[in-house]
Amino acid sequence: MQQKKSAVRVDILMSCLLALTLISGYKKIESIANQTFGTPDIIIQDKNNPVIFGFDTGNYHLSTFTVSKGEVLGEILSENGIGSDVIHMIEKKAADIFSVTKLRPGREYHIVKTDSCSHACAIVYEPSPLHYVVYDFRDSVTINLYERAFETCIETASGEINSSLWNTLSEQGVNPAIIDKMEDAMASSVDFYHTQKGDQFKVVFEKKYVDGQEIGMGKLIGAYYKNDAGSHYSVYYENGEYKGYYDYQGRPAKSTFLKSPVKFTRISSGFNMRRFHPIRRTTIPHLGTDYAAPYGTPIRAVADGVVEEAAYTGNNGRYVKLRHDKVYQTQYLHMQGYASGIRRGTRVKQGQTIGYVGSTGLATGPHVCFRFWKNGRQVNHLREVFQPAKPMPENELPNFFEHRDKIKIMLDHIPLEGDASGV
Repeated sequence: MQQKKSAVRVDILMSCLLALTLISGYKKIESIANQTFGTPDIIIQDKNNPVIFGFDTGNYHLSTFTVSKGEVLGEILSENGIGSDVIHMIEKKAADIFSVTKLRPGREYHIVKTDSCSHACAIVYEPSPLHYVVYDFRDSVTINLYERAFETCIETASGEINSSLWNTLSEQGVNPAIIDKMEDAMASSVDFYHTQKGDQFKVVFEKKYVDGQEIGMGKLIGAYYKNDAGSHYSVYYENGEYKGYYDYQGRPAKSTFLKSPVKFTRISSGFNMRRFHPIRRTTIPHLGTDYAAPYGTPIRAVADGVVEEAAYTGNNGRYVKLRHDKVYQTQYLHMQGYASGIRRGTRVKQGQTIGYVGSTGLATGPHVCFRFWKNGRQVNHLREVFQPAKPMPENELPNFFEHRDKIKIMLDHIPLEGDASGV
């Protein structure tokens, strides 16, 4: 009898051990299957487990981090259990989509895992509030750049300048980056480096939102500016081959030469035939215009041209000289460094970055000395009068005028601050 009881206990014990082994084996197989095959083709989203960046949070675990200074994607991948062969494949495939070298300090990235203890199966990087990149290496390596769904709203701003355009916009809570768009829209009619107290402006522009959060500016739809030279209108127009900003007569707003080689800056020293040199301590003609700006500020070509010189001298420091046509040349002095590809013979476009603000050569601080040649003689570019651009063809003007008048009505009905009557 005692032997039978012992045999029963052994059978029960063996049965329990077998059951535990089967359960353990099943869990292990399930875990391996999840890591190997990823998510099923069809995912039914559960409100308690939302899909984020395309990953069902019921099946995947996402952890958020911030890119540190000097941190690279290869290092992040390696720390999360990804082998060098996969890292190399990711770097190769990402080159034409979103290079792994473009990670910037302060931007967020997300590690995707099947559970909190497994190796990473994907990484999501957010280069901007509007875009994100998915480096996916579940079954094979795939890289995709996505744009979030966003809402575009039309908004307006207006004001009268008391100190500067920048301060006026800031006081109203408007992103001063709109000045950059205003400069593009009115390049041939308004000098934004010489705004005066009492000048008036109105703008109609797009603003983008994602999930109710503002993420940036869209197009500047129309602009109005009034100064001592009169009233100026500019509208954005797009129809086939015509795309960009045009003035009231349908002429392109893009002028032959930009007003300045740097944006958001000030003139620290003008063209002066009797200037007292701050380093040499003597009177020497200053045949250029100095624009003070922080180190590293991009310097742009003021017009299309060809690089004649990209060199260094003791006085000029690093500089670039451009030939624009048979009449005009420009020169940019005291650069910290040249932009990629800038060398003798390089063709550049108007607005293209050719170098960066520095203080090389004879310079007391960071600035660019901008010099302008006309028929081989240096002149004050701010006094040059250039021919306005030709308007678009006659057969396009009726469409443009119809569009222009709609935008003008919008602008005219925007009241200035403290004035409910509009223009």
